[in-house]
Amino acid sequence: MADKYWLEVSLIVDGEMAEAAAEVLRRYLPDGVVIESTAVSAGLADENGQPIGPLRVCGYIPADENLEETQQKIEQGLWYLGRISPLPAPEFKLIREVNWMEAWKEHYHPIPIGRQLLILPAWITAPDDGRIPIRIELGMAFGTGTHPTTQMCLALAEDFFTSQESLNGIRVIDIGCGSGILSIAGLKLGAVKALGVDIDPEAVRAAGENASLNGVSHQLDLRIGSVTEVRAGMFSMQKAQLVFANILTPVLVQLLNQGLGELVLPDGCLILSGILEEQSLEVERALDEHGFHLVKKSQMGDWVALAARQ
Repeated sequence: MADKYWLEVSLIVDGEMAEAAAEVLRRYLPDGVVIESTAVSAGLADENGQPIGPLRVCGYIPADENLEETQQKIEQGLWYLGRISPLPAPEFKLIREVNWMEAWKEHYHPIPIGRQLLILPAWITAPDDGRIPIRIELGMAFGTGTHPTTQMCLALAEDFFTSQESLNGIRVIDIGCGSGILSIAGLKLGAVKALGVDIDPEAVRAAGENASLNGVSHQLDLRIGSVTEVRAGMFSMQKAQLVFANILTPVLVQLLNQGLGELVLPDGCLILSGILEEQSLEVERALDEHGFHLVKKSQMGDWVALAARQ
């Protein structure tokens, strides 16, 4: 089968002109137009961040017999719009259509974590190397184990389970569970039960599919919610020996103020990640204010993860 190509057309404009430019493109692009932020500020728990800076207007033209004519019409339409308010010249780039999932499969390799864990894409057979496999469906954009924040959480979780004299009755709570990878790892390392909560229903669905892939669905309770709902007793547990929150610094501080630390049993451990290096002290101060002391600090690149106890 011959490769299929598309011509990408894009231009970066200020917010006032973005809709007008998109309207010109929509006349000629059969599959729609995207307006996206060129930068986003970090948001709090109930936000997705705020767009900052100029906007990028983008769409794709099929590379067929009408390509040259369509490109000329777009350039002409944008030229007329530019007479009203100045616009940059559009950029055109020829792109070969790719099956991104197949390309991802071709280049993705298992990721060993710590001494025991191995993150595996769902389609790869686990090697017989004694490591504990955690299977993740990589089509889900909720945490695949490739990001440093997830890897540090997993390594700190392994340290926690290794340090326990007994694994009897250990429970896990994961706030902002995403793909469920942290809860699944906790169960495979020896926990008897885990609760994963997220404010995104799609993340909860993805976590359920990954739990099934790993054979732990019967041990993992997945719910829509956050710290407030857990503390209120709306789910299967209110406290656990191991509590995760791998989010962003502003959210972590907010969750600590909402009672995140109260979910940790007296002999338990709180693992926090999603923290940029320059924000680590802010989270450490918040932990101290809520009666926790730091027991381990991990860093990979610009990212930091913290393990703390009461």
